[in-house]
Amino acid sequence: MNASDAARVQNYLRQRFGNKRLSIARRENKTDSADLMLEDEFIGVVFADDEDGDLCYHVQISILYEDLES
Repeated sequence: MNASDAARVQNYLRQRFGNKRLSIARRENKTDSADLMLEDEFIGVVFADDEDGDLCYHVQISILYEDLES
């Protein structure tokens, strides 16, 4: 994911969720994905999908069961 796309996705997610603490951190060796961060905490991955010429982004957030208990 290039810097321009990461910034556009970050702005969209911040507006959509009303949270300016969300950020997209590009990965060094990956061009198809970036880390989704909430302040300094990793919360998920954003994947770029350009299959069939229709570019879209998928957000995957995993919630560990033990995190629900705290």
